[in-house]
Amino acid sequence: MGVLVLAELDNGTLSPATARVVAAAAKLGAIDLLVAGPRAAAEAGATLAGVAKVILATETVLADGLANLLAGLAPGYEHIAAAASTTGKDVMPRLAAQLDIQPVTDIVAILGANRFTRPIYAGNALQTLTDAQARHVLTFRASAFRPAAGGNAAPIETLDATVASAARFIAAHRTESDIPDLATAQIVVGGGVSVGSAEGFKLIEALGRSLGAAIGATRAAVDAGYAPNDWQVGQTGKIIAPDLYIAVGISGALQHIAGIQGAKKIIAINTDAEAPIVKIADVALIGDLFDILPQLTAELEKRGLKG
Repeated sequence: MGVLVLAELDNGTLSPATARVVAAAAKLGAIDLLVAGPRAAAEAGATLAGVAKVILATETVLADGLANLLAGLAPGYEHIAAAASTTGKDVMPRLAAQLDIQPVTDIVAILGANRFTRPIYAGNALQTLTDAQARHVLTFRASAFRPAAGGNAAPIETLDATVASAARFIAAHRTESDIPDLATAQIVVGGGVSVGSAEGFKLIEALGRSLGAAIGATRAAVDAGYAPNDWQVGQTGKIIAPDLYIAVGISGALQHIAGIQGAKKIIAINTDAEAPIVKIADVALIGDLFDILPQLTAELEKRGLKG
């Protein structure tokens, strides 16, 4: 029996998280990718290395419908996996309940067919566990894995099934943006409450644009109304693992540190040389962010023009 992966969709298109989950799940066996959405998304999924077949199903955005769809396919698979995203955290526990299985969630490393590593205690420790069940329901922290390569041409099989749901979809409200996806971005610029205002966050955005980076924020900055909810990084926000994280005006509360522990390099810009974020940073710029950011952005843009 193989591996069934639920594709992550964003407004009808394949999310970057899907390629990362596919790369992770490929360590467990040949993958069938379930796409409950448009054919274009299925065609994009068919190009991912490690995908043996794409199953194209009736489009649904409701968690109970997706769980029912996966439950119907479950007998043919030993592993059923999804990203540890908003969708995955909603769908996979429902599926596990239907199958009477204990799910293994937020996996950051695969040590064997039934042996996994996951963070616990708000990311302050890593737990290695063995799942002795005959079937495994898994969610992967997408940011912990590199994306699967392209160039594949897997066949697409259309699933002729009606998706049952007890709920009714009313509307979706989206924040439109041209910046990279925060959960999978390689560079992230994050701002804290010290930025002082939504106007101040425009300096964060300007630096982000010069780097092609995603924008993040602490919970305090979001609660203060300086940044939208979907920018929140931390234990109660998004967990990220970029190659570079630039923390601007962020003290480094434990809840925020839990969300950025996977960052490979951290640059801290702060007036307080004793701030927790400064102590774990690879590089620290001590000074007023309102002086440093404009200079840094201007220098990056100048170098970009020369480039």
